[in-house]
Amino acid sequence: MNLMITGQHIEVTPALRAYVEDKLGRVVRHFDQIIDAAVILGVEKPSEKDKRQRAEVNVRMKGNVVHVEHYDVDLYAAIDGLVDKLDRQVMRHKEKIQSHQHEPIKRVSIEP
Repeated sequence: MNLMITGQHIEVTPALRAYVEDKLGRVVRHFDQIIDAAVILGVEKPSEKDKRQRAEVNVRMKGNVVHVEHYDVDLYAAIDGLVDKLDRQVMRHKEKIQSHQHEPIKRVSIEP
C-alpha cells in the first residue's frame, strides 16, 4: 500500500507519521487489497473553537474509492475517529465483494 501524508497549516512530524502508519495498519490487516491511501491532516479556521483539528483520507481499492473525514479537538483523537470510520467502510466494502452464493445442498440418501 502506498501511503501519502500531507499537512494543511500544520507540519507533519515523524511522530504523527508513525502514528498514522500504525493506525492504518489495522485497516490493512482487515482488508489487504488497498492500492493507496492519501491522508490529509489540518487545522480549521478559529471560528470552530470546539473542533479545530481535521483528518481525512482517500483510499483507493479495487473497484472503489472511499473518502472519510473526521473532526476533533485533538489531532490524535481525530486520527483515531478517522480510522474507526474507515475500518467500518472497508469492512462493508469487503462484505459486498465477497461471494454470497451458497454451496448446493449435498444429496443425502435417507434409508427407510
